[in-house]
This record gives sequence, structure tokens and C-alpha cells, in this order.
Amino acid sequence: MGEDKELVIAIDGPAGAGKSTVAKRVADTLSYIYIDTGAMYRALTLKALKQGLNLADEDEVAAMAKETEVKFKKVNEKEKVILDGVDVTDKIRTNKVSNNVSLVAKIKAVRERLVKLQREMAAQGGVVMDGRDIGTVVLPDADLKVFLNATVEERTMRRYEDLKESGEEVDFEKLKEEIIRRDEIDKNREVSPLKKAEDANEVDTTNLSISEVVEEILNLCQEV
Repeated sequence: MGEDKELVIAIDGPAGAGKSTVAKRVADTLSYIYIDTGAMYRALTLKALKQGLNLADEDEVAAMAKETEVKFKKVNEKEKVILDGVDVTDKIRTNKVSNNVSLVAKIKAVRERLVKLQREMAAQGGVVMDGRDIGTVVLPDADLKVFLNATVEERTMRRYEDLKESGEEVDFEKLKEEIIRRDEIDKNREVSPLKKAEDANEVDTTNLSISEVVEEILNLCQEV
């Protein structure tokens, strides 16, 4: 990595692979901007649920997306998700939002709106962006592409621990079924399905700590 070059880094992978945590750490280490695309879709999902929209009605959800602003703001070194001027950082992480976000994310007009915003954010470089289709669709020319993966059991356990920590009561087996269902929706949707870019570096995070995954990505940065 040239000293004067600020990279554009794309990190993809399924639910629970550790994308957000890892991407945040990588961005902090490099003093880059972290763009959590999943949080943007979650914010739209939260708004749709609050408004009682029918998530199967694509036109209804797309019309709402067109009138929605999602931004990121650093407050006391923590990145906040701002939906129409309101901090929704914690509210977008509930299980209800998790179980519905894939339905919103598969709508073509919603993706087009958010992809436009994401590309604008990445245009200056010095960015780490994570999601399901960053290396394949959003930033196909990214300097470094990483695809994080882990077993379904490991991904379920991580999500289970996160939800327990935030005070939500969850059943492990039910959660596992929900993650498998999300994988199916994400992989099989018509618009921008979840898949590894041909030139992406795959990292299996099942038996790795967060620090080890971050270290591996930082090493890959040196090779760019």
C-alpha cells in the first residue's frame, strides 16, 4: 500500500460473519471512514415497520426510501446512524428489524437509492464499506475486496450472544432458522444477490478472533 494512497476496501459476507465489527476496527486502525451499508438498510426497515408499511409492497417501500435520509455521524468517537435527523443506532439492531431487513434490501428501487449514496460516500477514498454486494455491485473497482464467512452455527452463536447482551430473549434454534432464511433470501434475490466477487480474498472467521481477522485484512492492505 503506497503511503500517499488511501484505499477503498470492500468487505462482504453473510449475516453474522463479523463484517461490521471487523470493518469498524480496520477503519479505526487506518483512520478511514467506516460505512455500514447494512445499517442503512436496517434504518429504512425500521422506518417502514414504524409506518406500518406492507414490506411486500415494493412500490410503497420504494416511495418511502426516496423520501428518506440516512447518514453517519461520529459522536465521542462512536459512529451513530442518523435516520431523518434522529439517532437510531440502537433501534435498528432489534430482532424484528433483523428478520425483515432482507425483504426491504431485495427491492430494486431501494438498492438503487442507497447504492447511489454509498458510491458518493466512497468517491474520496479512505473508506471501509461492508455489506452483501459491495465488491460485486456497489464498489466493483475497490482496491481490496474481502469476503468473510463462518459456519451457520458460529454465526448463530454470535448473534445469540449479541441479542442476549442487549436484553432480548431469543431461542437459539429459532435464531438459526432465521439466519438460514436470511441467507436464502440474500443469495437468491434477483437484484444484487450475496456472492463472493471473483477477485475477493475469502477469510473464514469461524475459529478466528476479531483481532486475528483484522490483522489478516491489514496484511492484505499491505499487498495492494
